[in-house]
Amino acid sequence: METKKWEALLTAVELGSFTRAAARLGLTQSGLTHMMNALEREVGFPLLFRDRYGVRLTAVGERLLPAVQELIDANRRLENQISAQNCQKRENIRVAAYSSICMHWLPTIVQQFRWAYPDVSVDIRMGSVAEIFQWLREGKVDLSFASRRDQGRYDWVPLWDDPLLAILPPDYPLGDGGSFPVPAFQGKEFLMPSLGFDLDILEVFDAQGVRPDIRDNTSVEDAAILSMVEHGLGVSILSQLVLQGRRDNVRTLPLDPPASRHIGIAALSLEEATPVIRAFIDYSKRIVGALHSA
Repeated sequence: METKKWEALLTAVELGSFTRAAARLGLTQSGLTHMMNALEREVGFPLLFRDRYGVRLTAVGERLLPAVQELIDANRRLENQISAQNCQKRENIRVAAYSSICMHWLPTIVQQFRWAYPDVSVDIRMGSVAEIFQWLREGKVDLSFASRRDQGRYDWVPLWDDPLLAILPPDYPLGDGGSFPVPAFQGKEFLMPSLGFDLDILEVFDAQGVRPDIRDNTSVEDAAILSMVEHGLGVSILSQLVLQGRRDNVRTLPLDPPASRHIGIAALSLEEATPVIRAFIDYSKRIVGALHSA
């Protein structure tokens, strides 16, 4: 049934006057009168008393009032859901992440998210730590998957603590232990991974007072680091996620004491994030948890 007529009826009853109700609804008084007459013909009985004192509901109109209000409320909920779906169709989520996250997490996250939100597009930009947080500050991305940084103002959603591992040449002499002492990096030629990752590693060294021989010209991509270590050009530290699925001829050992980089999602404001962006974050939390609980 046409809810606009019922809404007009309630407005007329609320204001007690067709004149005032018509003004609020943007109608002429004769137009509103015609609408109410048509509504009464549709239902088959009078709904309003009309006299020189104004308008009021008839007894049967009073009995219908709760159901009319439910009809209008239900119609508004339906319109809101339709509007939300139409907005969702136009929505685009912009995500920035490391190459390792783009490779191991985001394909599964985006795949499962699209099953639930097929009309939402997800744009992915791959970059370094510095680039990822810069894009977030500049509003070029909505979410940044990265290791946590104390600098900057953003909201943070933790996902996983990514263990850091010692990367050693294949012929590196190892002791009996199943881990690599951080102090053992002291004075060794160290190959520093790409910009941003170095901050996580320097925190490990600073905590132990260790000073490796870090060459200024060896801040390169992860794959190059692994190749250089394999050829005996130094040692390094990378994370478990970076090494996942690789078959390089290097030795890897957990650090002693253990260390991790704290991976999560940064957003400028979770409170102001759209429902679809919040849903994407929820999918990310659930899927990353499942990937690393197996």
